[in-house]
Amino acid sequence: MIRPQAARAFFLVAALLLAAVMGYRVWQARHVNQSAGTRSRAGGAPSRVVTVGAASVRVGHVREEILLTGALKPKEQVDITSKITGRVERIYIHVGDFVKRGQPIADLEDSELQQQVRRATATQKVVEATLAQRRAELANARADLDRAKQLLESGLLARQDYEAKQTSFRVFQAQIQLTEAQGEQAVAELNELKIRLEQMRIPSPMDGQIAERFVDAGAVVSPATPIARIVNLSTMITRANVPEREVSKLRIGNRALVRVDAFGERIFEGKVTRIGPVLDAATRSALVEVEIPNRDIGLRAEMFARVTLDLAGQRPALLVPRQALVYRGQQPGVYVLQEGRPVFREVDPGVLQGEEIEIAADLRPGMTVITRGATLVSDGVPVKVVGGDEAGANTTAARETPSPAGRGGERR
Repeated sequence: MIRPQAARAFFLVAALLLAAVMGYRVWQARHVNQSAGTRSRAGGAPSRVVTVGAASVRVGHVREEILLTGALKPKEQVDITSKITGRVERIYIHVGDFVKRGQPIADLEDSELQQQVRRATATQKVVEATLAQRRAELANARADLDRAKQLLESGLLARQDYEAKQTSFRVFQAQIQLTEAQGEQAVAELNELKIRLEQMRIPSPMDGQIAERFVDAGAVVSPATPIARIVNLSTMITRANVPEREVSKLRIGNRALVRVDAFGERIFEGKVTRIGPVLDAATRSALVEVEIPNRDIGLRAEMFARVTLDLAGQRPALLVPRQALVYRGQQPGVYVLQEGRPVFREVDPGVLQGEEIEIAADLRPGMTVITRGATLVSDGVPVKVVGGDEAGANTTAARETPSPAGRGGERR
């Protein structure tokens, strides 16, 4: 039987031996790695070579543009309302329907108003009959007055009786004037009722498409209650704020290229139609409106759009292929080949369009930068350049400007 003291001593010795073996293995691995690194720095066996593409830094000309981002809006949009208060009897439209100017949208109940029109028509006829009677009476009074005058001149009628005939004649004249005024009043009341009757039918104020319908038959509406919303999508607009430094470069009629996510790479062409005369004091920017024809009604309201405005200006710039731009953390830069090895250089990227990007950096035209495979290399890593990337033609300057809704882009 093994004593407890002997067992503890045995396990202690075994643990010490195991620790010694593990320490030796760690020392051996470090020694091998250090030897490999020394041989590599001394020109021994090379590390892995990265195959890359390369291109030259070149000077080109860029056209300045502004990218506006925002939602599309219809140029014309109207909420249809009733001019008077009433109950909807019939409604003729649904969402998506196309309507013409003057086409009926809804009818209000008009039975009571029609009865008032009939009453006013009858009143007008009564006034017309009364006027005819008064005119006949006036003619008779004029004949009596003429006879009384002849008798007065013959001495057969007292002047007092003649003056009574004159007074009677003037009374009939006044009655005719009163009846004529009553007739004009009756006509005015009837015309007013007819206008109100016409207002019971609510027409479309313009050509367009029904975007929303707010009420159904039976609803009570007033001039403050919208019945439907109609939009004209044949012309769309978008608005955005342009920085103060760019506003002076814009002109009414400037060409605009519009891209909408829903249509992929399709480009719609528009133009600048309005430039705000007053800058926003907080953002130092002016509101600009761009108008986009929409002949096939493909564009829809509230679609997100990217509008490129040509500022019609050019300037020289250093250009590299966009593949050359890499990031070390948050810092953008490019890898420049020096003595066959890549060296990271910090840059300030600017204009981006197509396959080239403008850079601001301490680089010279003709210097070689890594393009294809730039994300796989680091400073001093051996590389093998295969082929070459040709720098593209002139690029276009683009600085995204936020929209009023706060959906602006970043400077690219």
